[in-house]
Amino acid sequence: MADRVFIFDTTLRDGEQSPGFSMWPEEKLEMARQLARLGVDVIEAGFPISSPGEFEGVRRIAAGVRGPIICGLARANPKDVEAAAEAVRPAERARVHTFIATSPIHMARKLRMSPDEVLQTAQQAVAYARRLAPEVEFSAEDATRSDIDFLCRVFEAAIQAGATIINIPDTVGYAVPEEFGALVRSLLERVPGMDRITVSVHCHNDLGLATANTLAGVRAGARQVEGTVNGIGERAGNVALEEVIMALGTRRDSIGLTTGVDTTQIYPTSRLLCAFTGIDVQPNKAIVGANAFAHEAGIHQHGVLVDRRTYEIMTPASIGLPTNRLVLGKHSGRHAFEKVLQDAGIRLGADELERAFARFKEVCDRKKTVLQEEVIALVEEQFALFPRTWELGRFSVTTGTGRRPIATVRVTKGETEEERTASGDGPVNALFDAIASGVGVRPELVDYSVRAAAGGADAVGEAVVKLRWEGDLSVGRASSTDVLEASARAYLSAVNKILARQPGGQSAVIAGEEEVATAPAGPRDDSVTSSRSLPRAAPRGSSQ
Repeated sequence: MADRVFIFDTTLRDGEQSPGFSMWPEEKLEMARQLARLGVDVIEAGFPISSPGEFEGVRRIAAGVRGPIICGLARANPKDVEAAAEAVRPAERARVHTFIATSPIHMARKLRMSPDEVLQTAQQAVAYARRLAPEVEFSAEDATRSDIDFLCRVFEAAIQAGATIINIPDTVGYAVPEEFGALVRSLLERVPGMDRITVSVHCHNDLGLATANTLAGVRAGARQVEGTVNGIGERAGNVALEEVIMALGTRRDSIGLTTGVDTTQIYPTSRLLCAFTGIDVQPNKAIVGANAFAHEAGIHQHGVLVDRRTYEIMTPASIGLPTNRLVLGKHSGRHAFEKVLQDAGIRLGADELERAFARFKEVCDRKKTVLQEEVIALVEEQFALFPRTWELGRFSVTTGTGRRPIATVRVTKGETEEERTASGDGPVNALFDAIASGVGVRPELVDYSVRAAAGGADAVGEAVVKLRWEGDLSVGRASSTDVLEASARAYLSAVNKILARQPGGQSAVIAGEEEVATAPAGPRDDSVTSSRSLPRAAPRGSSQ
């Protein structure tokens, strides 16, 4: 049996379906390009029938990304299959992935179909997809809660109809490793033709067993694994591909299998996803978490200093995490600055690099040294793939015990300047409301968070703002030594994305509004007075 495991990435489909992880089409395209750099074999780019925007997003990825197979998802019906096939048609290699549920509860309660109807529907969908696309994958949704005899019949019918890949999903994360491995093994033995096609596994993490189940499936004979970057996905998420990839690489002595992935792109890919979604992984996340290669206990530190292998079973460099810790300051040059960015997988054009370096020097004037993590946090906002319609000119915030916070903000758009004053429940609340009044659009504040990019009292603060406008979620991200400045920049970044997506690049404007007394619920802060004038940045194009 072949020792190569194919990596099927569904970050842009299954991953994006999870709450809070949606991306704009431009961000999905850039994420797909990074997945190609990572070296995944298949990118499931989306669910084309779900909306015109989703269809176009999948089509753009199919036309603009070379290397991986580009796949579109389709339910087992002709319209879905046609949409998926048409969306992926521009790809070098295209695949249609069609599915139908096979468990008793799904067939009876969701589909309201008999087993024979499900079997016939699956067979017809696969046959139709095979006429429209060179590769067809078929999935039996909720396979681990399906009757195995019926599952054998459905898979046999799908293979006869032309399926080239059969996927066995643990859709609700119900299986345990021993039984999942046994299921894969049994299907390989019992289903005629199963040995001639690629067998895939798709595991969810509801019981925290997704990686263990995936590896059990691979040991049983599966040669494609489906998952997402950082393990994002419905409910508790999908299997984290970085965990499976590094497990196969680190324990090749035991498992005996390889992938075609460039593991040094794992950390940059993880960070790019965090930058686009505004959601970081938990610090103790395997492989890509902030603490994955950190050692605080004295006995651990001593061991690592003597020999890294005492407490590290893989090296930071193996996932693309720089092992050297360059500390940068106002005397640092562009080469060191650019090296830190390159090590983190951040690629900027010449103009973007110049602006990012100028921003770095501005921060250096406020603190003596800037750590690598802070440099990355400062520049990740450069990944925004939208023009900066509005810029932050200056702001001041006054607050204190027994005083209602008041914020005054000046925002600029070309030669246009708007200055507004607003009060709120807290200084950030007042700041956001003054900005909303100035730019003339008032989206709903969904979430707001601030964290230190590194330790220390003078650490760079990273703010993430999530806004909802007309049903769309927009994420803004910015960094500064002043958390209020970072918050204002992040809010404006999210607003600019909203404006860029409006017809003609504009949005409905709240005309004639001079001052706002009431504001959407926002966070409170400690007593603070802050005022800052900020340099304007020139508009920039998309980064590649």
